[in-house]
Amino acid sequence: MIGRNELVKWLRSIDKKLHRKMTLIAVGGTAMTLLGLKSSTRDIDFCIKSEDKKDFEKVLYKKFKVDLFTDGYIFSEQLPADYSEKSKEIIRMKNIALKALNPIDIIITKAARFNARDEEDIEALSKHVDKDELIKRFNEVLKSYSGKEEDYKYHIKIILKRFF
Repeated sequence: MIGRNELVKWLRSIDKKLHRKMTLIAVGGTAMTLLGLKSSTRDIDFCIKSEDKKDFEKVLYKKFKVDLFTDGYIFSEQLPADYSEKSKEIIRMKNIALKALNPIDIIITKAARFNARDEEDIEALSKHVDKDELIKRFNEVLKSYSGKEEDYKYHIKIILKRFF
């Protein structure tokens, strides 16, 4: 398990090797750990601009399992264009601006898979999210959802019933 301090220390070492500025947006459990909503994460998940991905991968050393998603496309969802602006800045290093995905968008991305681990995370996140805002955001994301739409709608329905 990877705690916040260990994650930031690891990123600082990567930051020193980069030759230009880029933004990393932590998603899933990584975002929750950085936001202080979870003590640690199993793996590291970032959303990064496609034009930055190759340069980041060149200096990335695999101390942890790392998944990189590009341009707001996370699993089978394309987040709305404003996902980066809605994300919370965690720390600004020399080259890396580290952000955490907004809790509403974390729920939106976890709703697609919605397994037991996701349920625990969603329960913790629900205390920081407005139900009406979640429904509004879900409807925005649903327009571009590329997975099985019926399952996604069913998962959101369960989430709203259990946690809101």
